[in-house]
Amino acid sequence: MSEKKAYTQAFHTGKYEKASGLLGKYDNVRRFWEDQVTAIFLRPALNELVDHKRQRLERVRVLDLGCGSGDGYDLIMGVTTKDPGIYEYITATLTDDMLKEYVGLDVNPDLIQQAEDYYGGDPKMRFIQEDLSNGLPPAISKDEAPFDFYFTSFGTLSHFNTEQCVKIIADICRHAPDCAIFMGDWLGRYSYEWQDLWHHPVDEEYFMDYRISYIYPEEERATADVASFPLKLVCREEVDNIIARASQEAGIEIKSLLFFDRSLLIGRHLDTGDYNKHCPKLRAPINALFESYVRTDLESLLVDFVPRQGFDHLNNFFEMLFMSSNTLVKQTMRMLDEYDSETGKLKFVPEILPFYPKPLQEAIDTVRRVMEGVGWVEWGDVRANVIETVLGYALRKLETDLQPGTGMGHGLVGIFEIRK
Repeated sequence: MSEKKAYTQAFHTGKYEKASGLLGKYDNVRRFWEDQVTAIFLRPALNELVDHKRQRLERVRVLDLGCGSGDGYDLIMGVTTKDPGIYEYITATLTDDMLKEYVGLDVNPDLIQQAEDYYGGDPKMRFIQEDLSNGLPPAISKDEAPFDFYFTSFGTLSHFNTEQCVKIIADICRHAPDCAIFMGDWLGRYSYEWQDLWHHPVDEEYFMDYRISYIYPEEERATADVASFPLKLVCREEVDNIIARASQEAGIEIKSLLFFDRSLLIGRHLDTGDYNKHCPKLRAPINALFESYVRTDLESLLVDFVPRQGFDHLNNFFEMLFMSSNTLVKQTMRMLDEYDSETGKLKFVPEILPFYPKPLQEAIDTVRRVMEGVGWVEWGDVRANVIETVLGYALRKLETDLQPGTGMGHGLVGIFEIRK
């Protein structure tokens, strides 16, 4: 399979190791933005599930479909019970004592081995090499007790066509207990990363030719032997159809809890420009915002959005999103430029106009208050370590609050309740 070759290739580059920082699969954006956004939206359903199990004196069993190197484990264990106050210490929703077992499935033996290397010593974790192309494998559907939380992440379901997705989800419904949570993750049809592909009709299944070119430095991409494989692009309407068909096939109710778009401002293919030559290269500077003792050229965060004719509803959304992020960055630059470190006062207070979206108003006000509160600190590098980091979180908040959950981001994620 072409995707097996691609992920094996990525594995052998060493760039799929759990490194962190400015580069690699586990860069700052991945850890502090993308995974955290998923956790924010997953929080209500996972909180309710854990509370339900605790009241019944039971613990939670989790099945990760397409687990890769065990990334989904890190994702769900990082979900917090709420926006924590500064006085709290433990904020995790699913603590170790409430996890009964995590089981990960993946078709790629190298990624399964990597997961075993990372987590094999944990008696609550198991990894199984299995193919989901024909639905849940017998190793799960026949040999495993029901799970409480079934989930995919990072676009796993885009590896399968509509019929296969229906079969997988219907099998999950049949295998699930009386009440369970399912999270499905596809690639969004209308990401700005692949604006060149917007024209494909929504009533026809479409698979893009996906390249993992982002694992290579920019100077190596043109000459690197980058494997590619097909991945399905979907919008909300297509997922609704898949869920309805799976529910009908299984004869079990599937309730949609919420949808959200993941990674609108900072998807990995913004930097490659493989599917949109107009893409702004935002990932590197946003990674720098979250890096200690690294100052970011904030002008590199400004986006000159280039619309595509004939797609007014998409152009209008992205115009609003990027204009909002540009405004936040420009206001931050102006405040930094006019901060008086001797008096600890801002010589310029940004005007927050009433027609700004509320998330933008809140973001500007938050950055201003933080700058006024810590700008006078002389220890370390307060701009790099505090103010720029807050700007990163403010940009993340813009994306989180403005996304419509219809397929506008790198990922389109749905969270569902299965009830029998």
